[in-house]
Amino acid sequence: MTQRVLIAADKFKGSLTAVQVAERVTAGLRRVVPDVAVEAMPVADGGDGTVDAAVAAGFERREVRVAGPLGDEVTAAFALRGDTAVVEMAEASGLQRLPAGVFAPLTASTYGSGELLRAALDAGARTIVFGVGGSATTDGGAGMLTALGARFLDADGEPVAPGGGGLGALATADLSGLDPRLASVELVLASDVDNPLTGPKGAPAVYGPQKGASPDDVETLDAALAHFAKVLEGAVGPEAAEHAASPGAGAAGGIGYGALLIGAGFRAGIEVMLDVLGFAPALERADLVITGEGSLDEQTLHGKAPAGVAAAARAAGKEVVAVCGRLALAPDVLGRAGIRRAYPLTAIEPDVAKCIADAGPILERSAEHIAQDFLS
Repeated sequence: MTQRVLIAADKFKGSLTAVQVAERVTAGLRRVVPDVAVEAMPVADGGDGTVDAAVAAGFERREVRVAGPLGDEVTAAFALRGDTAVVEMAEASGLQRLPAGVFAPLTASTYGSGELLRAALDAGARTIVFGVGGSATTDGGAGMLTALGARFLDADGEPVAPGGGGLGALATADLSGLDPRLASVELVLASDVDNPLTGPKGAPAVYGPQKGASPDDVETLDAALAHFAKVLEGAVGPEAAEHAASPGAGAAGGIGYGALLIGAGFRAGIEVMLDVLGFAPALERADLVITGEGSLDEQTLHGKAPAGVAAAARAAGKEVVAVCGRLALAPDVLGRAGIRRAYPLTAIEPDVAKCIADAGPILERSAEHIAQDFLS
């Protein structure tokens, strides 16, 4: 009887896309078991790679010109199938949109992400999965809201400067001009982080440093975002303060907060994506599930793609193994997450630099070991 394998892995950041991971694992499995039936479903948790995962699952890729985080024009993509769109904020406002070695923690804006959402509305989307992560920005979603019709003015009635730093000068917020189509669309905020907007676990404190923010910048941004929420409270009522404290408000530099303000519902990114990609029926067909990502570590357990795949597979009674670049979880921890065994590239090639450079061929060898252990 032909064995059926479902490959539902995320990217190996810096080495392989999720599509390439699936291709390499398939090649390795077939070297040992030539007639194995393989179904590939590249997955993502809402961060960079989310649109690519949707396109691999049959969504149409749509490209538009939008503002990058520094205001320069970039070509960004979203995915569309029927009246469902998958929008990835990193496509417009991600760190990868900054020139190499350049950070702009105080001035980077999410305006282009708002333009992407507007493009999805223009394309007829009635449900928008808004994947957030990998941002260059910490502006609380102010740029995004501006692109959607909101106005944020200083004491002279002039628009505040772009980025989180400019929000310190905010005097009035006017959301009356927001695109009316937002009221009739289901907007799903898909993220793997549940931080609030501000405070010790907020967007500036936790994620600001990886976007180039100094300790002084973090302080400035935290105060600016707290002020932003306070002014919005005056404009739209107490729900503005409630949203600021909600899980997911701090996602992607606080763009989660902006999304919650326009009616988004927050869900774990991988759960949303598994629904959108049609994971449940694929899981039913599989005898073995292979998941993975670049680093299986403590972060994996907190809403990353492999943990979501393993949880769904375990609930369906399916065996799960994982591939990864490096492994930093003990076997018992993996077991509790629903992963029977992990196959790190470093078990074959201990030199991490070589693992990154030659990830594809080494991953094929890992897949051969999986085939020998679970399929032969």
